[in-house]
Amino acid sequence: MSGLRKQYRVFADYFQFYLWDHGTQPDAPTDYDDADSRRRIKVAPYVIVVLTERNMTVPVELTVLDSAPPLELDRWDHLVEASIEIPSGKLEVFECCGQSIDVLAIGEGSFRARVGYAGLDTLSPDGLDGDDIYSVSLWPAPVEPEVVLKTFERVG
Repeated sequence: MSGLRKQYRVFADYFQFYLWDHGTQPDAPTDYDDADSRRRIKVAPYVIVVLTERNMTVPVELTVLDSAPPLELDRWDHLVEASIEIPSGKLEVFECCGQSIDVLAIGEGSFRARVGYAGLDTLSPDGLDGDDIYSVSLWPAPVEPEVVLKTFERVG
């Protein structure tokens, strides 16, 4: 599974999309707080909600690796890590209020997800267009708390 790389166009309705365990198909959390908004993710059992800058179709790149990738802070506007457990061995990329985008056999266990956000300052004034990009790298790792590695602060 190492080195698997997929690219998607995901409709981020309500400014979000999901990564979750396909076998569990958990309910997406709805109890967001300010900390979730600052982190740009929400984590619940068997699911990570990626919070996007636009309420539109956005590009998403997903990579599955054997170990943590090099930390590339300069590449991202915002960078955060979280853990997800995949007891079924299948990760599903799912649109909020939409449909399944893909199901990937990645193996059973716990994984660390590093979510990178780039182009967050490229949105049009109406927020409908932009060159924002979302990247998720996953690798097997013990469950650990979420950590923000780099924070995007909007100017103006």
